[in-house]
Amino acid sequence: MSNETVIQISKATIFQENNPVVSDVNVEIKKGEFVYLIGKTGSGKSSLLKTLYGELPLKQGTGSVAGFDLTTLKRKDVPFLRRKLGIVFQDFQLLSDRSVYENLRFVMKATGWKNEDEIRKQITEVLNEVALSGKGEKMPFELSGGEQQRVTVARALVNNPEIILADEPTGNLDPETSQEVMTLLLSIAKSGTAIVFATHDFILYNKYPARTLKFENGKISELN
Repeated sequence: MSNETVIQISKATIFQENNPVVSDVNVEIKKGEFVYLIGKTGSGKSSLLKTLYGELPLKQGTGSVAGFDLTTLKRKDVPFLRRKLGIVFQDFQLLSDRSVYENLRFVMKATGWKNEDEIRKQITEVLNEVALSGKGEKMPFELSGGEQQRVTVARALVNNPEIILADEPTGNLDPETSQEVMTLLLSIAKSGTAIVFATHDFILYNKYPARTLKFENGKISELN
């Protein structure tokens, strides 16, 4: 079902506080698509991502993400929306006082997983998927930057999300490690998870061409 739409935004204006950041937003993203968001800092990439994961309300226009209507989304529904999403940040945002395993378990418990055997099985699978088998007991500080970012990708995968939102995920990584993370995310897209990837990294962008939405002068345009 590769034609299944997982993100749909129509005639929307994205606001930060009460200031419009991007207007006339019309975006449709399907299952398994890999889509770049490019544009200068402050052009609205992060604001769009925050709107998609329920951090910023959609005040104008219509939108749905993973079956959730953003225009009627209540605060209490945000955790349910986020179970359908994986989010990868530039600065990892791992809990430094817990092992890799406990970082993943924490997210799973927070999103409603109860059975410890199922949690263990899922964590083992996602660590395997991101090539970190056997690293579950390591603490974040014992890992390289690239390994830490792979943990954040694993954390994004634990709920088998329909969509992964990645905000400058290679921003703190060296070029070689950036390519490893990129290859990993592209393979995840091939397995059916849509990836929305905000980046400044033009070396990476040119090396791995994909559908691109450009943010400029308060508007989003599709680059061919």
